[in-house]
Amino acid sequence: MTETSNRSLPLRKLGGLEVSALGYGAMVLSPGVYGEIDDERAERALRAAVDAGATIIDTSDGYGADGHNERLIGRALRGHRDQVAIATKFGFRLPEGVEPHPFPIGYAFGELAVNADPKHVRGYAEASLRGLQTDYIDLYYPHFPDPQVPLEDTVGAVAELVREGLVRHLGLSNVTADQLRAAHAVHPVAAVQIEWSMWKPAEPELLAAARELGVGLVPWSPLGAGFLTGTVGRVAEGDFRQNAPRFDAANLKANNDRFAPVRGVAEELGITPAQLALAWLLHQDPNVVPIPGSRTPKHIEENLAAAHVRLDADVLARLGRVLEETEVEGGTLL
Repeated sequence: MTETSNRSLPLRKLGGLEVSALGYGAMVLSPGVYGEIDDERAERALRAAVDAGATIIDTSDGYGADGHNERLIGRALRGHRDQVAIATKFGFRLPEGVEPHPFPIGYAFGELAVNADPKHVRGYAEASLRGLQTDYIDLYYPHFPDPQVPLEDTVGAVAELVREGLVRHLGLSNVTADQLRAAHAVHPVAAVQIEWSMWKPAEPELLAAARELGVGLVPWSPLGAGFLTGTVGRVAEGDFRQNAPRFDAANLKANNDRFAPVRGVAEELGITPAQLALAWLLHQDPNVVPIPGSRTPKHIEENLAAAHVRLDADVLARLGRVLEETEVEGGTLL
């Protein structure tokens, strides 16, 4: 990873934070997500993302065992910290002694354990700073709104870290429009991270609130957990998608059949299905910064090249009609 190898991508704003139009989601680099992976391969992937122009890397203290993902990023970016903005999240996969608060989700296991009590926020941040080997976090999100803690209280604890310089910008993840408005009244929110892709529409009310408040939008799973690449025919053992009803054998086959017209548009345009899915998101709003993840340098480069794809009004209209008529089997991912 060198200064000269870094390629230029268009820039976008997440509130006051300027980053590449496409970032990199590092969750895929920890074992137990999409099956096994070793750290050497993971670091190569991360370096490929930065060399291909990604200037924002997204992680969480809950990705991998004992902060594995953050520690991986800390090692891989040593000496190159000024090239990237690091976004991380907190309050998921709790340390020993922190009370779990159930957060319901659509996966087979039904709920996650979260805790965003303000009394724990500084400890979460200090642990992330150690793992990431950095003095500050560029964008810091509560991973999920805690059902047992007012979001405004959690935001207040992050705002204190911003005042001290340990955090540069506040983000929110997996929130509603009302929660965004309430949080923004306590401290300016730079970005909202939401599940959004061709097979998971964003909530119109949340999009409207973000635009009104000048808050950037960071779609997680912008490739539908890999589905929108058009390459997923089955899900292997050890892959978290085995818990997602959309990926069971019958639903996956039905969904692949139903998205064939979208893949057809990509073929017409001479781009990959993944590039089409990412370019489509980029055309939805000028403040959208998707964070696709991949373990393969070639695919990482292809994905990030989608920042240069231009879709004309006719193509966007065609895609809009196709997506409106396409019903996805298996509920939502979250």
